[in-house]
Amino acid sequence: MSSEKVQTFTDENFDSTVVGAEGPVLVDFWAEWCGPCRQLAPTVEALASDYDGKVTVGKLNVDEHPNVAQRFSIRGIPTLLLFKGGEVVDQVVGVADDSKLKSMLDQHI
Repeated sequence: MSSEKVQTFTDENFDSTVVGAEGPVLVDFWAEWCGPCRQLAPTVEALASDYDGKVTVGKLNVDEHPNVAQRFSIRGIPTLLLFKGGEVVDQVVGVADDSKLKSMLDQHI
């Protein structure tokens, strides 16, 4: 995950960086071994660039940080949750195309 615009969320920083955020935050729940997650990664990186300043975009590795994944009942990955005002306002499970994700983000900015 090479984009400098994609943040790394952890069990430790999740509440301060996601739940406590002022604007919308898109969280990609993923794992190293997950092929579809790797397939989605370039799309997530592009969204981070395209929505820079409007939406915070980041990733949370469910193997390294299982507490947040359990807290939000993440059962399959990739799962993308969009938070606004500390609440989940939208979600996508599985690989989604660029236009579907942009449409979701545009509804909440």
